[in-house]
Amino acid sequence: MRDFQKPGRSAVYADNGMVATSHPLAAQTAIRLLQDGGNAVDAAIGAAVLLGLCEPQMTGLGGDLFALIKPAGDDRIVALNGSGRAPAGLDVAAMRASGSTVPPYGVEAVTLPGAVDAFCRLNADWGLLDLAQTLAPAIRYFETGIPVAPRVARDWAEAGHLQGEALRHFLPGGTAPRAGDRFALPGQAEVLRRIAREGRAGFYEGEVAEDMVASLNALGGAHTLDDFAAVSCAYTDPVSGLYRGHELIEHAPNGQGATAILLLNILSHFDLGRMDPFGAERTHLEAEATRLAYDARNRFLADADHVTRLGHMLAPETAARLAGLIDMDQALAQVQPLGEQVHKDTIYITVVDRDRMAVSLIYSVFHSFGSGLASARFGINFQNRGAGFTLEPGHPNEAAGGKRPMHTIIPGMLRHEGRLTMPFGVMGGAYQPCGHARLVSNLVDFGLDPQSAIDAPRAFAGLFSGQDGLALETGYDSGTFAALAAKGHRMRWSQEPLGGAQAITLDPRGVLIGASDPRKDGCALGY
Repeated sequence: MRDFQKPGRSAVYADNGMVATSHPLAAQTAIRLLQDGGNAVDAAIGAAVLLGLCEPQMTGLGGDLFALIKPAGDDRIVALNGSGRAPAGLDVAAMRASGSTVPPYGVEAVTLPGAVDAFCRLNADWGLLDLAQTLAPAIRYFETGIPVAPRVARDWAEAGHLQGEALRHFLPGGTAPRAGDRFALPGQAEVLRRIAREGRAGFYEGEVAEDMVASLNALGGAHTLDDFAAVSCAYTDPVSGLYRGHELIEHAPNGQGATAILLLNILSHFDLGRMDPFGAERTHLEAEATRLAYDARNRFLADADHVTRLGHMLAPETAARLAGLIDMDQALAQVQPLGEQVHKDTIYITVVDRDRMAVSLIYSVFHSFGSGLASARFGINFQNRGAGFTLEPGHPNEAAGGKRPMHTIIPGMLRHEGRLTMPFGVMGGAYQPCGHARLVSNLVDFGLDPQSAIDAPRAFAGLFSGQDGLALETGYDSGTFAALAAKGHRMRWSQEPLGGAQAITLDPRGVLIGASDPRKDGCALGY
């Protein structure tokens, strides 16, 4: 239990339904949809779409999503991959001729938006409300606007790569909005009305698709109307791993969820429970395991059609060998730093309804405002997921037309003895697998309650905010910082919060317990 004399927030307890997400208006919208007869899928769709207005630097209709669903009255977990592919005509040779990486803020990085197709599929297959009813609250807010929240305003002011039409749509008046300024996206409100009437055809065909294709082609993109019409999400089998009797469920590639499982597999070879949860020993161990797990990720993970060594990555003997490389007194020198494109921009929402259907959904445009590009007429912000490809010939994640890039966004779920105990997610780009592992370890090894496990200070041995090395949040003390430096880590204090988490515990007593990260503007709400 937290110290009520210190700053903090309590978890939220309720019986009938619960949502946890990063903006209060989205949380309120999800609860309203539940109270209007919708289920967890309806609530997650309606709130997630609204987050494209509440946090436009994080997500939008031009992005991708992944979802895990536990149906009502059923213990199985269903995975839906709503990530888009590169256009069929992607010119990889031209990119190689001009550089060693996919340009993150060029049209070459713009992959097809998969989220809208996935929203429509989720609604058709699992929803109780019709799509128009589910989207109605978001349409109203997109049209009339909302006041910008403080964390959103902070992030918005740092987005320096908006270009062309995106400047007009996302920098009204030529500058980033301040907290409390009203922001609207009436062009996207019209897009949502078309989706509400016509389903996916209202986005991937007709005038909206024509606007996106014409805008991309004007920038030199190879995108076609056929590419947009062919976008299709897919149900997949999730992957999972046990950590001290608790099962972590993740999306299979092209997501990076397997990295979190490998990281926990490595940590399972050490007695974390005897360590200080925020001391140098635990932090050093997590940093070393992170570097090793991410090194495997960078070598093995890609589009599912191109992954050949997933079994090896998740094999117990692989984790055992990697654990054997860790020296508790000295940082590894031979593991390369995590050199992926810098980003931290994602929204996550989890909803559980009165029938205990549970949804864990993550939705993103990759970097802040994605590629920094937008369509001329409707203002659809284009993601830059293609920056997740490598140009290394023969690599499983090598860029190619019609291929999905390796994805950082990963929704999670925890089960214990076959029963769902927690849908959860940890935003923060590259940090996400480390964030999943740390949250699970905080719960399992140190017995923290979910809100305390989310509030606890974080560390990350990887690239974040343009800097590498081992970053500590300011919740750590200077003694831990110095002890880690003495072990050979290149240390720094993180310039900003590491990620943001949301979680709902399904308590055995039948109560729902929502936890929400104070690093974001959001909250958990129940009824």
